[in-house]
Amino acid sequence: MTTFELLKKAKQCKLQMSAITTEQKDEALKCMAAALKEDTAEILSANAIDVKNAEGLVSAVMIDRLTLTAGRIHAMADAILDVVELPDPVGRVLNKHKCPNGLKISKISVPIGVLGIIYESRPNVTSDAAALSVKSGNVCVLRGGKEAINSNIAIVSALKKGLERANFPADAVNLVTDTTRQSATELMTAVGLVDLLIPRGGAGLIRSCVENAKVPCIETGTGICHIYVDEHADLSKAIDIVNNAKTSRPSVCNAAEVCLVHKTIAKYFLQMLRDALVDERKELKLTPVQLRLDERAAAIIEGTPATEEDFDTEFLDYVLAVKVVDSVEEAIAHITEHSTGHSEAIITENGQTAALFAKSVDSAAVYINASTRFTDGGEFGLGCEIGISTQKMHARGPMGLEELTSYKYIILGNGQTR
Repeated sequence: MTTFELLKKAKQCKLQMSAITTEQKDEALKCMAAALKEDTAEILSANAIDVKNAEGLVSAVMIDRLTLTAGRIHAMADAILDVVELPDPVGRVLNKHKCPNGLKISKISVPIGVLGIIYESRPNVTSDAAALSVKSGNVCVLRGGKEAINSNIAIVSALKKGLERANFPADAVNLVTDTTRQSATELMTAVGLVDLLIPRGGAGLIRSCVENAKVPCIETGTGICHIYVDEHADLSKAIDIVNNAKTSRPSVCNAAEVCLVHKTIAKYFLQMLRDALVDERKELKLTPVQLRLDERAAAIIEGTPATEEDFDTEFLDYVLAVKVVDSVEEAIAHITEHSTGHSEAIITENGQTAALFAKSVDSAAVYINASTRFTDGGEFGLGCEIGISTQKMHARGPMGLEELTSYKYIILGNGQTR
């Protein structure tokens, strides 16, 4: 089936979805989760093909991002069940008032319609996006990358089995199997067929969608995330946070890429940082972090000299750019110049400094004494996420059910004319 034919079917399904009840959606999600678990063997077999094909072509952390295990598949199913427990975002009365002429005007939340979602190598995005789409009453057209195509076909096959078992419109979840640029272009330019395009992936993918889309598009994902370690930081706490933000899963967009360190504590903290991220990881047979140091940091510890480009790079790997700054104001200025608007953190015990940082840094998520790795729909209590918006309209930060709805006005009259 061509992408155009798939989009036509999706648009036809949009009308069916308008009559779906909360109970029907929740039953469909339960069946989708069950089908995922039942098809674990088939999904793992398909994923093994993708992983084998990717070996030698992408980094180890990207292989990890692509790889599924029985545990990860069951976690995907559990994430769907988490969405069941969330309130239905559709049909909420957002506002209502009565005009002097007697008209009663209500503002009601409604599904956006057909969601086009273009993403790369993470197969769990397939089930997360489908679950959020179903619960929010939308129809999704998923277009993953070629590196995960076999995995995505198997996952969508399972999800559709679940939908059919629940007597739910199976065309609510669709997968584009053409992974050429042509299919991506068709989604970007499907005016009248796609109501919202959501790219989820690296900087190149997102830039391509934002620059070329003729349908409404949300800018998501690219995360040059900063952690500023202040002069009043608890250094032990700071090491734990930076270590987690950089090494727990470096291939994701909420991983830290830059560490800014106040000059007053740089002599002590940078040695602690090297011990934790380089030396101790080597002793534990773990991948050490390559520290790319500005001149002031390089005068204190050993590492790789940083280039200007390093402070504008989303490494998605065991690499961390490090810079020594004179003040919180300089840290804020650096973040303002180099951030992608995703997630930033300050580590400090000074409440006034923390307040200044939180007020001044203009990113979707600003942390005080916590890891940037929490910028995630599941961690924010949204069930799972369809992406992380780094823009301000209409959604910002992790996008869950509420961000997949729009609204319309229902006006009740009694013969009024104008």
